[in-house]
This record gives sequence, structure tokens and C-alpha cells, in this order.
Amino acid sequence: MEKRKLNFWQIWNMSFGFLGIQFGFALQGGFMSRIFQTLGAEVDDIPGLWIAAPLTGLLVQPIIGYLSDNTWSPKFGRRKPYFLIGAILASITLFFMPHSPALWIAAGLLWVLDSSINISMEPFRALVADKLPESQRSNGFVVQTLIIGIGTWVASNLPWLVNKLGVSNEASAGVIPQSVVVAFSIGAFVFIASIVYTLLTTKEDPPENLEEFLSEKKESRFIPDLMTSLKEMPSTMKKLGLIQFFSWFAFFTMWSLSMPALTEHVFNAPKPDAKEYAQLNTEGEVLKNDKKEPIFLSVEKEQGYKAKDKVYNDAADLVGSSTGVYGLSSMAFALLLSFYTMKNKINRKLIHMASLILGGLGFIYMFYATPSTLLYSFILIGFSWGSILSMPYAMLSSSVNPKKMGMMMGLFNMFIVIPQIIAALGGINFLYKLIGSEHINAMLLAGISLIIAGCCNLLITDKNAISG
Repeated sequence: MEKRKLNFWQIWNMSFGFLGIQFGFALQGGFMSRIFQTLGAEVDDIPGLWIAAPLTGLLVQPIIGYLSDNTWSPKFGRRKPYFLIGAILASITLFFMPHSPALWIAAGLLWVLDSSINISMEPFRALVADKLPESQRSNGFVVQTLIIGIGTWVASNLPWLVNKLGVSNEASAGVIPQSVVVAFSIGAFVFIASIVYTLLTTKEDPPENLEEFLSEKKESRFIPDLMTSLKEMPSTMKKLGLIQFFSWFAFFTMWSLSMPALTEHVFNAPKPDAKEYAQLNTEGEVLKNDKKEPIFLSVEKEQGYKAKDKVYNDAADLVGSSTGVYGLSSMAFALLLSFYTMKNKINRKLIHMASLILGGLGFIYMFYATPSTLLYSFILIGFSWGSILSMPYAMLSSSVNPKKMGMMMGLFNMFIVIPQIIAALGGINFLYKLIGSEHINAMLLAGISLIIAGCCNLLITDKNAISG
């Protein structure tokens, strides 16, 4: 039975929860490295601290996809219970994250935060395929990307904005600035509020054949179904997986190392090392007083540290604000595509290829950027981000069994998280140092990876996946 077409606002309402999900991702992606550095992490240790994010995705998303495929309640729906559970957990974690007193607590909370976001996110992807006919799926994923772009831009600018409104971005050594604390609190509220909006405005459709669905549900078992789905993985999905591998390696590199790389290279404002200014114990750790503040070697050393830290925090705010530009350009990309795809078919393959190559050039341009021209890098990166969040899923949804959409979306996530795990376990540090020891070379590595991803689109040959 052909699904009925939805109007723009119906698609908007069912996708609106992605605003909150992206608030969580943007605050995580833009400012976790800043939090890690503030709590004493060395720059080359930061990718390893990020490993919680892809590991949780690898474990959580196939399970959530399987469970949501086999859930139906006339009252609560199929995907919506998972939206709400994830939103509650993520909002609580966002609130407490910037209050982390130690590095290991922040790393642990990142694990919880990413798990919670994953619980909400993949069912949203499956919801588009559940509710929209084939002719509207490109449009559905593009509208999600439009909302994601809005969320990325606003959330990335929050610490800068609240600082301009009078909230301080200065703090003692080892203490997270109040502007970041307030930004994460706002993100927690937006996350839960936007998910609740989608829950209240969107009704899920029951399975087409409810009796058959209930019968298959009784017979389903996670491990056998997982193995079967892996065996039945269509070739288009595998090819898309290769594209995703290089795409997400690039973006993980950006999320984990762009803050130190850009504050150092573009703004000439590295994070000062408190060990160079404070008294140390026999183990080389900074001595602190009863108020948990560093004991500086002298008044001059304290003033020197605070002056350099102020410059770093100002630069970090500007890097975060510049990063938000990729949300704006991805939003513009999605807006143009959403209007076009309402009445026309597109060549998903060529659009995705061109967008990824442009994003790769944006990363490479960071090496030559100045504080005033850095935004041009992120404009180009935004084109690739807008495409990454829509085109692969549109191509995938045209290639898999609709009854296993949640499971397949979860498995597809393997091609997202495996490159991030490789990157976190030393892949970034090893590869960027082949180019040079400066941290900005990690952004060159990201650019090369994204261009390779773009070229891999030439492998896609399935006409149903290409045209939509």
C-alpha cells in the first residue's frame, strides 16, 4: 500500500526533535575538547578520550534499531518511546557535563551523553522511512538536515553569545568557564523540549499488516536477526559504507582536534599549561589550595597564566562561533534541496560527491586561513555536512527491506563509528604526524579523507539509490 504524501509542516514537525539532538551533538562536538583541555588533557590524548562516543554508537544503535523495529503500541507508537528515553538521559547529562570536577568524570559523562543521543537519533532516521513514500524520502532527510543546520549554528554560538550577554568566559585553572556551563544548561532544555514537540505533533502509523507484524515479532531474536541482516546487506549499503568511513573519519578529526589546532594555528592562542606557572608536587602535578585553585609560583606567574588563558578562551569562543557557520551553510544546502526535491528528482550520487569534495577543500584551506577568513572553510564544510546527513540515508532507504529499516539504519551506523574508533585509538595521531607535527595538519588529514570519500561515490551504480 502506497503511503500518503505529507506536507512540508508535517515533515517539519516529525523532524523537529532533531533540533535538540543537534544541540547535544554540537555542544559535544564543539566544546568537549575544550572541557578536556581545561581539565588537564594533553592535545594528543584528546582523540583517545573521545573513544566513548563511537564505541557507544557501535553497541547501542543496532540494539535500539532492532527494538524499535519490533515495538508497537497504539498509545505510544513505535519509535517515539525511544525518542523520549534518550532525550531525558541526554538532557540530564548535558546539564551535569560542564560541572565535571575531573577529567575521568568528563570522559565518563561523554559516554553516557553519546549513548543517550544515539537512543534518540536512529529511530528518527527510521521514522522518515516509516512515514514517507519513496518519492518524498529525499525531501524528508533534507528537512532533517535543515533543522540540524539550525541547531548546529545556534548551539555552536551559545558560549560566545552568553559571554556577550555578560556571563564570564574566564575561570581558574582546571575550572570550566561559566559561559560554557550556561550554554550546556540551555542545550539540555532545548533537547527535551524539541523532542516533546515532535511527540505531541506527530502520530505514528501502525504496521501495514499488524497480525503479520505481531507474528514476526514473536519469532524474532536479536542475534539471529543481526546475523541475517549482515548476510543480506545489499551491495549499495556496503559501497555507501566505504563513503561513510572516510567521511566520518574526517569529521571525527575535526570534532576532536579542531579546537586546539585552530586556536594555535589561526589565532596564535594555545591553551597555557598550568604546570609552567604553578608549584608542582613530586609526581609533577599542580599543587592546589583548599579552594582547589592552583598555587602559582608568584603573582607575576599567576597574572601571566590568567592573561594567556583569557586570550585562549576568547579564541575558543571564536572557533566555536566559526564552527557554527557549517551549520548555517548546511542549512542553506538543505533549504535549497528541500524546495527542489518537493517537485523534482535529484542525482543523489553526484550531489554527494561534489559536496564531499568541497568540504575536503574547506578543511585544507584551514591551513591558510586567518581569523577573518576561517568562516569560508566552514561554509564549504557545511555543504558536505548537509549532504552527509541526508544523501547516504536517502540512498540507503531505497535499498533495504522496509521491515528491517531500524536494524539496517543501526547497522549502517557501523560504517560511521568504526572509522571514529580507529581514529580515537591512534589513527589521527599517526597519520597527521606523517604530514607534520603541528596540530593543524590534522585538519589537512581530514580534508584528504573527505576528498577520498567524495571520489568513492563513483562506486554507486544502483539507479534506485541514485535517483530520488
